[in-house]
Amino acid sequence: MSKKEEHLRKPDWLKIKLNTNENYTGLKKMMRENNLHTVCEEAKCPNIHECWAVRRTATFMILGDVCTRACRFCAVKTGLPTELDWAEPERVADSVQLMNLKHVVVTAVARDDLKDGGAAVFAETVRAIRRKNPFTSIEVLPSDMGGIEENLKTLMDARPDILNHNIETVKRLTPRVRARATYDRSLEFLRRAKEMQPDIPTKSSIMLGLGETKEEIIEAMDDLRANNVDIVTLGQYLQPSKKHLKVQKYYHPDEFAELREIAMTKGFSHCEAGPLVRSSYHADEQVNSAAKSKQELGEKETLEA
Repeated sequence: MSKKEEHLRKPDWLKIKLNTNENYTGLKKMMRENNLHTVCEEAKCPNIHECWAVRRTATFMILGDVCTRACRFCAVKTGLPTELDWAEPERVADSVQLMNLKHVVVTAVARDDLKDGGAAVFAETVRAIRRKNPFTSIEVLPSDMGGIEENLKTLMDARPDILNHNIETVKRLTPRVRARATYDRSLEFLRRAKEMQPDIPTKSSIMLGLGETKEEIIEAMDDLRANNVDIVTLGQYLQPSKKHLKVQKYYHPDEFAELREIAMTKGFSHCEAGPLVRSSYHADEQVNSAAKSKQELGEKETLEA
């Protein structure tokens, strides 16, 4: 690898505006007091200041902060997880209430040490949030839970408003980028979720800058649509540390705009695309967009009937 590739300079459009106002510091304090984890912090998300300080939203990470997988793009620590915390769902629900969130994203570390992949705690978290926050929409972002259909059914039976599962990268790069997960298993996971609950929108995300081609990105979009995925997000991969995969390319905002246009022509109900876009970025807007698309489709079918 050349020195140019090793020291690819970060472009100006990736500069982040820091905002540590009282919303930001208040949320941080509340998370620590309730012994809660957020993917915003653990995965070093570049949008944490905008989401915490301006939009006052956060993505909760349940099932601990230690992942059983060691994906080469992810900053979350890897190791042997601790025991399950069955009080966690209630603490998350209480925090959602305190924050007065209109939309909440719940993700988790991969728990390959558990037979159900953490599905029971995931489902209970959805139910607890729903009980205490009946007007809050809920998005879940699980791992593939070992690809076991029963685990997915446990989660889908709790009826989240959006099921999000990321393919992360194109098919060719998956073995190098992800640990244990496979491209085809993720697509199957998304397809099965839609079959179980056809009215619940599904969503996936692709990181760009790992060495994929434009043709491969479009092929991944086609694969998602072939498995009835409604929403796609496209963002720039940023290397969390020197141990992680290097950035092969920084995409220009204009390239993201073009890819968003392509995605929308493919039939996605919503596409969020940009250098700082992450899977949960502006998730509140995505759930509204998905609901609007579903309503428009229903009205069209009614007229045609």
